[in-house]
Amino acid sequence: MQWLAIALGGALGSVLRFAAVGYLTPLLNYRFPFGTFVVNIVGSFLIGMAYVLLVEKATVPAEYRLFFITGLLGGFTTFSAFSLEILQLWQEGHVFNALVYASSSVILGLLMAFVGMALTQKLF
Repeated sequence: MQWLAIALGGALGSVLRFAAVGYLTPLLNYRFPFGTFVVNIVGSFLIGMAYVLLVEKATVPAEYRLFFITGLLGGFTTFSAFSLEILQLWQEGHVFNALVYASSSVILGLLMAFVGMALTQKLF
């Protein structure tokens, strides 16, 4: 049952990521991977919240945690696309954009995971 929870959550998360990236990326043009950036930052915030709600504060079956954290949010955020986009920016001569994208994604991702956890701990 755990494998099914991860698979279903991962499929849903991947479809949500595809839709979000497809909608957001054209907003600023294709020189900066805005869609993946937003997805990873929002996903980092949500995973912080989910961890507090599903692991620290609630006693829920493992399948729920695996569905939301490993499956849904793991499928929604993506480090592999992030890495590829940085390399593509670099190879296309957009070195500054590649460095800004890499550093801001890591820093804001960590910050948003922390904020998500802290906010959720205070609320619940």
